[in-house]
Amino acid sequence: MNPKNVVFKKICKDKSVAVYMGRRDFVDRVDSVDPVDGVILIDPEALQGRKVFVTLSCTFRYGRDDMDVMGIAFRRELYLSTRQVYPALQDREKGTHTRTQAKLLRKLGQDAYPFFFEFPDNLPCSVALQPSAQDGGKQCAVEFEIHAFSAESQDAKIRKRSSVKLTIRKVQYAPETEGAAPSVETTRDFVMSDKPLHVKASLDKEIYYHGDCVKVHVIVTNHSSKTIKNVIVSVDQVSTVVLYSNDCYVKSVAIEEPGDSVSPGATLQKVYTLLPLLANNRERRGIAVDGKLKHEDTNLASSSIVKDGVLKEVMGIMVSYRIMVKLIVAGMIGSSEVGVEIPFKLMHPKPDAVKESELEEEMEFQEFKRSYLKGMNEDEDEEGNVSGGDDIAPKEK
Repeated sequence: MNPKNVVFKKICKDKSVAVYMGRRDFVDRVDSVDPVDGVILIDPEALQGRKVFVTLSCTFRYGRDDMDVMGIAFRRELYLSTRQVYPALQDREKGTHTRTQAKLLRKLGQDAYPFFFEFPDNLPCSVALQPSAQDGGKQCAVEFEIHAFSAESQDAKIRKRSSVKLTIRKVQYAPETEGAAPSVETTRDFVMSDKPLHVKASLDKEIYYHGDCVKVHVIVTNHSSKTIKNVIVSVDQVSTVVLYSNDCYVKSVAIEEPGDSVSPGATLQKVYTLLPLLANNRERRGIAVDGKLKHEDTNLASSSIVKDGVLKEVMGIMVSYRIMVKLIVAGMIGSSEVGVEIPFKLMHPKPDAVKESELEEEMEFQEFKRSYLKGMNEDEDEEGNVSGGDDIAPKEK
């Protein structure tokens, strides 16, 4: 059976404008990014002579919308591009770039118009810092949005009833080639001990997929006279807000502390297994996640990969992962620590490519809404939009 040809749709409240898109996720391949394409369906009667525009925006938020310090809002628009869709400025065939667009135009009729955007290569991917249960409003995040609206002109005031917003995501997949399996070792000498403590930690590979177990191979060779009281192995997520403040959030998203000890002259050789999952960190503030906050279909943020030559300062939020192996060493007065860290990447695997020719000819329309979010009623949506209603779309012949 061929994969279903799913199309997402959303309609503004006065039903003058509807947006149809064949996907919500757009892939950043480092050297190129998938273009954003879709179709706008208009109702000439409801428009009452107004024009129709569509914008693609990338916004970085560092605080709630209502926060304002000395006249400075914690919000910055990283990118904004606007197209006039109606009246059309070019022939429909010239504005059609994909087979999905062409099929939608045939199905929706003469009041449907295509739109098309290309991402610049210096924009970050969709990522957000998870708020606590007490936090309200939108929090620190990089967000992408398609906004279609009708107005007398591009700069005229936009009525909420005549506009519709769709959140989309810019995502990265694991590269097809990866580096060598990472390995780190260190030696520590102690006062009043003739021989040192040696620690080696290694991973099986450099890139792990979301949902994979990470196996950490640890070898502790204790030639010293000290006793290792405990061995703690953890996965740390490091999120750096690079655009404004260079704040750095380090959160352990998985940890193993079985209470292993190593006596003087002994050796410990063990494999520790860790599973970094958002499900185990759902309520923790400051955890970086892919895409918009609190989606059921989201996960821990993927590792950031930046194209050579692009300034990291414009990337909003940079995310990386590391394994921390920490040894607690007993001493005469208190205890000390010996540790090593191993960097690795946590990403999504590249999905199998589906050719447009393999998709089912019949389209399946789905409402572009967020009713599966916690605390959101099914009839609610951002900016008062309605999602669905087939009365704007022509019936299939």
